[in-house]
Amino acid sequence: MPSHRSRFDSLMVVAKRPPVVMVEGHGSFLKDENGREYLDFVQGWAVNCLGHSPKVIVDAVTAQAARLVNCSPSFYTQPMLDLADMITASSSLGRVFFTNCGAEANEGAIKLARKWGRLHRAGAYEILTMKHAFHGRTLATMSASDKPGWDALFEPKVPGFFKVEMNDLAGVERALGSGTVAVMLELIQGESGVNPASEDFVRGLRVLTRERGALLIVDEVQTGMGRTGKLFACQHYGIDPDVMTLGKGIAGGAPLGALVANEEVCCFEPGDQGGTFNGNALVTAIGAAVFRAVSDPVFLDRVSAIGAYLAAKLEGLSRKNGEREVRGRGLLLALVLSTDRAMEIVQRAFERGLLLNAPRPDVLRFMPALNVTQNEIDAMIEKLDGLLGS
Repeated sequence: MPSHRSRFDSLMVVAKRPPVVMVEGHGSFLKDENGREYLDFVQGWAVNCLGHSPKVIVDAVTAQAARLVNCSPSFYTQPMLDLADMITASSSLGRVFFTNCGAEANEGAIKLARKWGRLHRAGAYEILTMKHAFHGRTLATMSASDKPGWDALFEPKVPGFFKVEMNDLAGVERALGSGTVAVMLELIQGESGVNPASEDFVRGLRVLTRERGALLIVDEVQTGMGRTGKLFACQHYGIDPDVMTLGKGIAGGAPLGALVANEEVCCFEPGDQGGTFNGNALVTAIGAAVFRAVSDPVFLDRVSAIGAYLAAKLEGLSRKNGEREVRGRGLLLALVLSTDRAMEIVQRAFERGLLLNAPRPDVLRFMPALNVTQNEIDAMIEKLDGLLGS
């Protein structure tokens, strides 16, 4: 390697990373190669639902890796079947296609909806998505999203996506025409700053899509797997979507996602959808182990309780420091600041051993492990208080 190259130069630049190398993590803490410890309230963007390197995942990896890792998606494996059964038994939906991530699950949902529209809606293929939405970084999911700065990126976009305001049911009704095959939304928009959909909007959307013969696709990549205090966020709203996508926390840090759909919507045929690593035995064994832990009602009740504790602490911090609202649900929360200094606070927090996220210039997002403790929340609040007050 030439002397002028740094140790990081073999990687493409796709993120602004600090010049440290993380080497170990346990629970709510990460450690870098210099032995410095960080209190982690990002957890891989809501990925590590049980924290870093939990025993349940270590045990699942050890046991499954010794038996079978991947025999190609041309065969069934027991972990694949087990996890699919858990998901369908815990939801209103009948079939699962496993992916490698949430974006791939959303891409699959778009493909499934478009094929269903060709077969059952006279070729309808347009999908209504919400303004400020984020559904992933494939070309189709970027086209479905409404992230600032993406409007002219990687042109031309995939056609057929139309953006409407979230929580504006009348606006959706006006936009939903004969060419509309589906409406797709996050129940809490994470990347836009943790903005929840209202209950009236979601329930009205369910009624409207049924009346118009369109599908309702719920992106639960960030809100699923217990993050909001229920296994799936749609359970808070009392609705059954036609299609649901999962990712992030579904395997507690391992690369896994899922496209879940009603039996009546499942129109893929052999060759329509697939992937070399999709649903492999190793990652679905991890997913099954995580699912057993997270779906425990006692565990979910604790997520709700500890989420309320975190929200109350953030609200107190906001009042004390003259900040704005706290919003979200469960352990997906945001503190809205009075000024656009979120990135500055994230950087200063990092320097003090605290990992936070700023999805918007005036918003701090909190996505700790679902088993975070009160003591860890108190330690985070103490550090953040010092940053807000300085």
